[in-house]
Amino acid sequence: QLQASGGGLVQAGGSLRLSCAASGRTFSIYVMSWFRQAPGKEREFVAGIRWSDGRTDYADSVKGRFTNSRDNAKNTVSLQMNSLKSEDTAVYYCAVKPGATVNITPRTYSAWGQGTQVTVSS
Repeated sequence: QLQASGGGLVQAGGSLRLSCAASGRTFSIYVMSWFRQAPGKEREFVAGIRWSDGRTDYADSVKGRFTNSRDNAKNTVSLQMNSLKSEDTAVYYCAVKPGATVNITPRTYSAWGQGTQVTVSS
């Protein structure tokens, strides 16, 4: 089970921090990623982290602005979002998949959080 939190309303240029806590059964080797979906658009990959070694991958649109990190003890992943733009407005989802490969395709993920709204006003 995944529980996402931290969304909200922020002005362009501002920052937000999202968190996703995993509970229940977890895989020994897995990846946790963030996706987002804006109205009328497909769900897109934002960032992912390989739990075993903390390796991260980012979509080009967020590189240099977003930072994905994990807390092993709390089974939590956090997405620090800086220099937010209006085009970052979307519902953000965390998701988990088994294995060691960060995959940008939503259907490869086996569990999803409930989504948290991020709205960036210009």
